[in-house]
Amino acid sequence: QVQLVESGGGLVQAGGSLRLSCEASGRTFSSYTMGWFRQAPGKEREFVAGISWIGSYTYYSDSVKGRFTISRDNAKNTVYLEMNSLKPEDTAVYACAATNVDGVVRTVSSYKYWGQGTQVTVSS
Repeated sequence: QVQLVESGGGLVQAGGSLRLSCEASGRTFSSYTMGWFRQAPGKEREFVAGISWIGSYTYYSDSVKGRFTISRDNAKNTVYLEMNSLKPEDTAVYACAATNVDGVVRTVSSYKYWGQGTQVTVSS
């Protein structure tokens, strides 16, 4: 069982930056692939970024590639999402998720554990 708690959301102007954190409980954090997803009002949850067990590779959606960076610190049981050059269309609830599946994992259904989410609002 893994429990995930996000923090770091808030209100920011377009062009600004935010850093989200997701702290996990449990001693097996390093064995999970981690992902960030977001859901805007009236839209489906969508993949944002993912990172492998030891952080050896990362992958992103096309909409955030070059602007967002995912990283993890297994000693702190924490995964991060650094968001730069934010746009109003990045406004959403951002949630982290964990899965035992190895490899590039982009689908919602592949993730077993989810945090409650944190709101990110980008004003124009």
